[in-house]
Amino acid sequence: MTEREGTGTATVVGAGIAGLATAIGLRRAGWTVTVLERRTELERYGAAFGIHPTAQSALDRLGVGGALRAHAVPYRDAHIRTPDGRALARLPLERIERKAGRPELLISRPYLLDALLAALDAFGDVPVKLGEAVTDVAVLAATQDLVVGADGIRSAVRTARFGARSGPRPVSTVAWIGIADFESPVHGETWGRGRFFGLTPVEPGRTNWYATVPVRGAEGSTGPAGPTGRMGPAGPTGPTALTGPTAPSAAAAEELRAAFVGWHDPIPRILDATDPATWIRYEMRHLHPALPSFVSADGRMVPVALVGDAAHAMTPNLGQGACTAILDADALTRAVAAAPLGPAALAAALRAYDRERRRSAQRTAFASRTLHRFMSTERTWLRDAAVRLLPG
Repeated sequence: MTEREGTGTATVVGAGIAGLATAIGLRRAGWTVTVLERRTELERYGAAFGIHPTAQSALDRLGVGGALRAHAVPYRDAHIRTPDGRALARLPLERIERKAGRPELLISRPYLLDALLAALDAFGDVPVKLGEAVTDVAVLAATQDLVVGADGIRSAVRTARFGARSGPRPVSTVAWIGIADFESPVHGETWGRGRFFGLTPVEPGRTNWYATVPVRGAEGSTGPAGPTGRMGPAGPTGPTALTGPTAPSAAAAEELRAAFVGWHDPIPRILDATDPATWIRYEMRHLHPALPSFVSADGRMVPVALVGDAAHAMTPNLGQGACTAILDADALTRAVAAAPLGPAALAAALRAYDRERRRSAQRTAFASRTLHRFMSTERTWLRDAAVRLLPG
């Protein structure tokens, strides 16, 4: 996409991965763009994002691919294991690399945010206004040609234009994330009874880890209580389907350690070696039911498009939260950039975006939720037997 001028005005609500990537794409298409973020500072906790080759290509089109690769590490040679350390299957990272011609990459959330912010700063005219909560989408839309809702699973833009039928739904699971200051000798996931633990590289000398346990009181639960998003091969992808990430109490941290006592090395060492004050916990949620459209462009009101978690927040088990957000931003801005000037053409472009992304993103969300049930089952013998049948 090449930059062009004089196209339209847009406000992007939300300054996460989806919002910043969308703002970059719209500005490259010549739009005048403003980004509003309700938080007074961007969330910069250090979870690792897994970036699939398709999302890497999208970042290349947005002009951010080089910055991504400057701080990312490849993800290779990871397994699914039992708590005693026996390998059940190899994660399909080699197949992904052979098919795409490039590996899956892992990058710390702050690095990716910095790369996106730097790309916006390079334009010199895209304000990112922090502490700006959107309370009246109609008033905001009255001065714009397009409003983009990138404001997460509790999206005010989605509720204002699409109603409150779709919203956050809990899955009775508490998730934890952290980074240890040593390199794990093994990577991948360990699946136990109703819980699992993941280990991935993130940068030299450090290991990204993530864990899930049932919420106490849920059926079959034996895990710690309290609130706590790819818990797949690349670990959690950030604030996908989160509610209020917080540092745990000392008692909660000890309960987490107790949940993984006796699991294979280095899981207990990882938990012992990292300061619980740096851990983050949250309750996993997803958007349900699925939206009938990601856009509102009927000609009666200023058009609205949803991207990222606002459109399809999912459980993090497939590790596609950041990737789907990036793909949304790329698809939306490509469609808008290719449209002629005028409201009718813009409405047609938004419908093209919806056709390209909605079914794909919702299939990914459904698959991730299904995988969550499979990974978190109490019937481990049946699950493990099925995993052993996966191709190596």
